[in-house]
Amino acid sequence: MGKKVKKESETPCKETFEPLPVEGKTPATVVLLLSCPEEDILVKACEAIHTFAEKGDENKVSLLGLGALEPLCQLITHNNKLIRRNAFMALGIMATNGDIKSALKKIDVIPSIIDKLSLEEDIVVHDFATLCLASLSVDFACKVKISDNNGLPPLIQLLSSPDPDVKKNSLEIIFNLVQDHQSRLALHELGGIPPLLELLKSDFPVIQHLALKTLQNVTTDTDTCNTFREEQGFEKLMDILSNMDFHDLHAEALQVVANCLSDSKSLQVIHKGGGLTRLMEFVLTPNLPEIQSNAVKCIARVAQSSENRKLLHEQNVEKVLVELLSVADISVKTATCQAVSIMSFHLASKDSFRDLNGIPAVVQLLNNESLKLKEAATQALSNLTHGNQLNAFAAYEAGGDKILVQQLYGSCRRTVANSADALGNMAGQEVIRCSILSHGAIQALVEPLQSTDTQVLINTTLCLTVLACDTEARAELQSAGGLHPLVNLLRSYHKEVLHHACLAINVCASDVNAAVEMCQFGALEMLQEINLSVNRRSRFSELAMISLLNFNLSVKYSLTSHLASTDIISDGFYDAGKVQLQPSGRQSPNYYS
Repeated sequence: MGKKVKKESETPCKETFEPLPVEGKTPATVVLLLSCPEEDILVKACEAIHTFAEKGDENKVSLLGLGALEPLCQLITHNNKLIRRNAFMALGIMATNGDIKSALKKIDVIPSIIDKLSLEEDIVVHDFATLCLASLSVDFACKVKISDNNGLPPLIQLLSSPDPDVKKNSLEIIFNLVQDHQSRLALHELGGIPPLLELLKSDFPVIQHLALKTLQNVTTDTDTCNTFREEQGFEKLMDILSNMDFHDLHAEALQVVANCLSDSKSLQVIHKGGGLTRLMEFVLTPNLPEIQSNAVKCIARVAQSSENRKLLHEQNVEKVLVELLSVADISVKTATCQAVSIMSFHLASKDSFRDLNGIPAVVQLLNNESLKLKEAATQALSNLTHGNQLNAFAAYEAGGDKILVQQLYGSCRRTVANSADALGNMAGQEVIRCSILSHGAIQALVEPLQSTDTQVLINTTLCLTVLACDTEARAELQSAGGLHPLVNLLRSYHKEVLHHACLAINVCASDVNAAVEMCQFGALEMLQEINLSVNRRSRFSELAMISLLNFNLSVKYSLTSHLASTDIISDGFYDAGKVQLQPSGRQSPNYYS
């Protein structure tokens, strides 16, 4: 047998197959085709996956399990436009699923997507690329990656796209990005305000809503607010508010208006252009309760600064607010009371509310069953009567003292605190104080003295201090069991609570029986301890202690080693010698037992 000779390698055949129709009947087969080098097959495979994914989340998760995600992420950068487009369509639809979003975060696909947002790219690519980013941009890490890869500039450009879906998706991404302060600043610097304002004219409500929500975020920045004003943004918002066809946009538009008006400089400029007048007219225009309520809240937000309150007063905002106190809707009344409270920090406004009969209107709202309205109304009365005797008398004439005493038994701590404060403001006038006491105010204040709420305690003790100037009131407080919880407040480490408790004890100690009872409850020992503390002692605690000692000069002399020129020695005085102040926890001699 002859020896075998090795054949030379044959030259590869240059001929190709005739077109071969390929039918993939299972998702697994189609996913395998995504790795095929032939472009026609890739086009059809991506298209088939897009169609399959559109049918529901179950299909999307199935494709994820079959490994479709990574090849699709590679194919969105393919040189073939059709393959690129179909791959984006499939990826965009799949990215709306939560599981796939989580998987995409692990793949560095965001730079590739942003790279395809250029204006030269196909609109369909823009549509599904932005859809994919919209799904991802709700995640903080993805937002950072979009920003780090310079994604904001092309997204701003796409706000002017002829395709409404591209606009909507781009706007949604921008809205998610501007939750971050740096992105808000970047949007302004990149000229994003004009295209956002242009979108307010869109025929699609979802785009208008997103544009307003985005503006609501970005106009919290002063420079952005200035640009917004320069671009006639306020006027465009007022046009929306003046058009009842856009009533569904009014709530969000008012939020942006409030941002613009919060800045005093912007408010001045807008006022000169007649903007404030238009806003007042809108507030009074019969509207849906939610919209009218938001309009009043807008005024309340504007009134946060003293400069703005002055300007609103010049626009007769008090007249507008008083009119709104009589509307039927509770939410509007509540918002109006809140606005009245804030405007009452302006002294001239307090007088205006009284002259316009606004105080009786607020008092009547206390009869409403709504807890929120009662809270807002008592807050309004508290501010209206603060430092204003005429307003206090107007509230008294409207029967406010009786209704406010009833509120002290309420379950809402804010309402109780506000009512006690208002009563304290009013009780400075003797005729009103007598009326308050006749309605059982002392008995009503005993329970709030045991509250755990700091503001309730501060306002209650302050009110008690004013009311206890009356001899009968002190006797009533003692018989109602109010002295014990009052003395217990000396244990408080809250500065204001302690100060006001000391003031109340000082007043109550004017009565010898009350002074003796408070000492039996340990007031003297607690005040001794307070006055030894560098952090807790004050002129109020010293005053309370002296007032208690004034009713037993022997004790006073033993503790202080001196008597004042006003101390009159009577029978029974004796010098017990110097008594050492007792540290906490040790009992000092009880001279009052």
